[in-house]
Amino acid sequence: MLLKDRVAIVTGGGRGIGRAIARRFAAEGAAVVVAARTASEVNAVAAEIQKSGGRAKAVVADISREEDCARIVAAAREAFARVDILVNNGGIFGPVKPAEEITAAEWDAVLNANLRSAFVLARLVLPEMYARRRGAILNISSTSAKQAFSLNAPYAASKAGMLALTRSLAAEAARKGVRVNALCPGIVSETRMSQELGRELGKRLGMEPEKELALALESVLQGRATTADEVAAVALFLVSEQASAVTGQAVNVDGGMIFY
Repeated sequence: MLLKDRVAIVTGGGRGIGRAIARRFAAEGAAVVVAARTASEVNAVAAEIQKSGGRAKAVVADISREEDCARIVAAAREAFARVDILVNNGGIFGPVKPAEEITAAEWDAVLNANLRSAFVLARLVLPEMYARRRGAILNISSTSAKQAFSLNAPYAASKAGMLALTRSLAAEAARKGVRVNALCPGIVSETRMSQELGRELGKRLGMEPEKELALALESVLQGRATTADEVAAVALFLVSEQASAVTGQAVNVDGGMIFY
């Protein structure tokens, strides 16, 4: 088992990519703290893991609130004594609008949920990781951080900020035994976020969501969407000792959508 006896926090773990990561980590031996805003979802994921013989704890929390981030970390320590792995996956897409229509409050909401939360959670767990000289942080960014797409300025900015945060933390942490990487999913059409985005883009572009998705997939070398399980497989690699020499990287999991 690649994560035997490790303790992992996965934010946004109630559905989609976060759920797939939590389940994959648990199957590889990790105790997983599943955090998200919706109680029914995090409880269901924790129950799935426990039913399969794994260890999990559900925490209902809003990661845009600093006190909730602290509560997630405290719950992990209370349940499993420490934190070895942090996956900053939780976040929101935000308004699907041109920049001139986006309010400052909408901008702040996306940056708080996606970028500020990753910083807050990282600063909470790094001291104990440094003390043990072992740990891994994985920030779930997006291909939007690297390639120009319209109608998503705050989301793209937040995800690009996660890449800069990843590099900075990696530079600080490498000689202290902690690795920090980012993962950039492409189109994961099975997730609720992707489906809601497709509907909003369809409205803006005057086309059905299915047509909008088909057009988007034409730019992908594999010609298909990436699955949440495929993203989870790469996440597992990046936090495991198989990636012991990998830090400060932003790995695309996008079927050949972008190339840097």
